[in-house]
This record gives sequence, C-alpha cells and structure tokens, in this order.
Amino acid sequence: MTEIVLMSDARVAAVPVQECGERLVDVRRDNSVLVDERKWRDPAGAFAHLRQGVLDRLLKAQAQLPQGIRLLFVEGYRPPSLQRHYFDEYGDQLRADHPDWSVEQVRSAASRYVSPPEIAPHSAGAAVDLTLADTDGRELDMGTRMNATPEESAGACYTQADNISDQARSNRDILGTALTAAGLVNYPTEWWHWSYGDRYWAMMTGADAAHYGPKELDSA
Repeated sequence: MTEIVLMSDARVAAVPVQECGERLVDVRRDNSVLVDERKWRDPAGAFAHLRQGVLDRLLKAQAQLPQGIRLLFVEGYRPPSLQRHYFDEYGDQLRADHPDWSVEQVRSAASRYVSPPEIAPHSAGAAVDLTLADTDGRELDMGTRMNATPEESAGACYTQADNISDQARSNRDILGTALTAAGLVNYPTEWWHWSYGDRYWAMMTGADAAHYGPKELDSA
C-alpha cells in the first residue's frame, strides 16, 4: 500500500492558503444532489453547504456514474467550533484507551478520523462526506457504515482496505473513479471523504496553494 499522508502531517499544515473568496452554497437549492436526512437536525443547515467549485465538481462526478446510481450527500461544511469539538472528543477517547500514548501519538491517531481543526477541509467548505445510492435513495454496500472509526471497522474504513466484500470494493471503485475524474481527492483513511481546493488537496495534487481556508457560514 502506498504511504498514507494523515491530516496531522506537517506537510499539510505547511501548504499556504490563497483564499479565493468563493461563496458557500446550499446543495439543496435545486435538488440536483440527493441529500441524506441524517444531518437535517442542524437548524442552520450548515452541513448542506459547499464552496461553489466543489459542488460543480460533484455534479460532474454524478454525471459520470453508471445508470441507476446517484451520489448521496451526507455532510459538507462544518463550522470550525464543531470541528474542534469532534477532534477533541475523539482525542479524549483515544487517550482513555491508550494512556501511554504521547500527545503527538494521540493527535496523529485522531487525525485518521477527524482532521485537526486548523487545517480541516470541512471547515473550509472544501470537503464532502458522501456515498452511493440507487434511484430510490437506498445506500449501496460500501463495506462499512459511513463515519465508522478505524477501531470499530478493523480498518475497513480505509479506502483501499482488503477486508471488505467484492461488491463493496466495486462500489468504492465506482465512487472513486467518478470523483477523481472530477478533480477531487480522497482522504485514504475514510472512503467517504473527498475534497477539492483545501490544503490536503493541494498537497496531494502538487498545487502551489489551497484555494479555500476556514470560513464562517455567516460570511458566505
């Protein structure tokens, strides 16, 4: 397996951000994307926002999918305060399970599942968590539930994990082929996480800088 670069890697944080000022848009506005209901309890609807350039690429990816398959959008933008809460919560859990770990070990392990807040693609409106569904909105088999931790899934949440079924592998390949062709990059510890324009994307593609930095929803 090729090297997996984690979000906590210093090379990611070293990527400069040249904020382009592109607005956050609500992906629900014209029903072009199938939006899952599991995050609808968010009263501000923050989860349903993405930078316009990311949404444009999602629509290109969707057009490349085989007939009868659609993208199922689960979460996009995540306010910086919520990102920090998720990161700290998972870090606390890891510390409790591994009291001998150093601060850096906890940070690195946590970043397999939740990005450090200061570089989080979700907080830039640059990342999307998504899966595949059929025309009736039923999720396809991807090998794990979305947001399964490495501990819970025995590593099956890793995009290239070998402990999943042939059908799940085929579905992950369909998802990955379409999104990669549209210009997004995957975070390889989470088959569902894809991004464009953020620091991780820039590092993985060799871009000089990220297009999008952390943003508050009310400044959209």
